[in-house]
This record gives sequence, structure tokens and C-alpha cells, in this order.
Amino acid sequence: MNPMRRRRPSGDRGQVSIEFLGMTPLIILTLVLVWQAVLVGYTFTLAGNAADEGVRAGTAASREERYGVCRQAALKHLSGAWQGGADVRSCGGTGYVTADVYLKVPVLFPGLIAFPVTVHGHAGAVEEVKD
Repeated sequence: MNPMRRRRPSGDRGQVSIEFLGMTPLIILTLVLVWQAVLVGYTFTLAGNAADEGVRAGTAASREERYGVCRQAALKHLSGAWQGGADVRSCGGTGYVTADVYLKVPVLFPGLIAFPVTVHGHAGAVEEVKD
């Protein structure tokens, strides 16, 4: 038997473990970035839905009470983590009611800290005519 062809019994032992340990930080960083992207997308969805809910309630309310009704309806379906940094603006209009909702994007876990960037949701609908 050729001594060059003979395989050592412990030649590559543990190599996979070492490579996995080296890749672990990269795997964790990738998962964190994907999770943060999910939170940004979910915040956009919440902002749009809150604006839709606000404008829907605002079209049925009288002009005097429109802002309060619109704001309350926009914030009603937001969880506490997103309600804290929520800002509802311009719930009004004549003939065409609009609502703008601004939400802060949380960092990793909703309710702890937020990015200084806000997400904007906008909706509009024609005012209901009351007979």
C-alpha cells in the first residue's frame, strides 16, 4: 500500500464545527436584518390600515367632530407598541376627506426603541352626503 494514499484517521475532524462557528455571526446578522425588514414592512402596512380606518370613520362624521373621530379610529387598531409613536394628521377636507398617519419603525422588538425615521400612511375618500 502506498503511504501517500493512506488516509490519516483524524485528518479533518472538527473542520465543520470550526467553519460553522466562523459563519455563526454572519448567519445571526442576516437573520436580524431580515427581521428588521419584516418590521419595516409591517409598519408600512399598519400605517396604511390606520389611515384607511381613520378616513372611513371621518367620512361618516360631521365636520366639527371629524378630526377626533378620525384620530380615534386610526389609533384604535394599532397595538400599544405602535400607538406610542403614532401621529395622526390632517383628518379633514371638504368633499374629499384625507387622513395621514405617521408611525415610528421599531428596532428589533416593538415597544422598546424606534428608529428616528417615520413611516407615512395616507388615505382619502369622498365625503358622505347626509340628507
